[in-house]
Amino acid sequence: MSRSIRAALAALLILAASACAAEGSPSPSALTTGEPTSSPIAASPEPTTPASLTPTPEPSLSLAPPETTDPRLVTATVAADIGDEDGTLTVTVTSAAAERIDELVLRWPTELNQTLVLAPFTPSADRIRDGGPPLVQPWTKWVIGPGEQGEPDGTISVGWGPLFPEATLTIELDVTRLASGPVAFDLQLLAGNDLLTLDEGAPAELRVEVP
Repeated sequence: MSRSIRAALAALLILAASACAAEGSPSPSALTTGEPTSSPIAASPEPTTPASLTPTPEPSLSLAPPETTDPRLVTATVAADIGDEDGTLTVTVTSAAAERIDELVLRWPTELNQTLVLAPFTPSADRIRDGGPPLVQPWTKWVIGPGEQGEPDGTISVGWGPLFPEATLTIELDVTRLASGPVAFDLQLLAGNDLLTLDEGAPAELRVEVP
């Protein structure tokens, strides 16, 4: 083979190798820049401060418990027969105690007077007129607190005489409605100023609901 032919073949091989090298190189767009890539990192949540606990508000027309209690047991029911104007509230109390309760007292909030006025009797001209029938009353006291025997402010207390052992006392309160609509209120049963105990062991306080 002549020297000229060998030189031509060598030149062709060099051209072919250059073409292959160019085809195998990555395109500029595929090259990495060498800068590190970062993925978005979620921000850490801010620490939350727990909400301060607030006491549950007392329902309207509630009564604070008295300072002293009486362990003697009673059972009690309340029946409301109250229309758009007047009616009666009947409280039935039965003693499960072995000794007499000298004075059974009913107590409710004075604020109830804005809606319902409870009274141990219905006033009438016959009860107060000169020469009228004798004033016979089963109740022993009717006090808007504060009273001289420890009745607290913001309450009305009506004493209803003694409750003998295992006896039942039925108390009827006359009711005058001053505002329409349902109302609920606390009614406490006490021996004097000491809160009695219901037969299941709970304080003798009823939540009365009037439609």
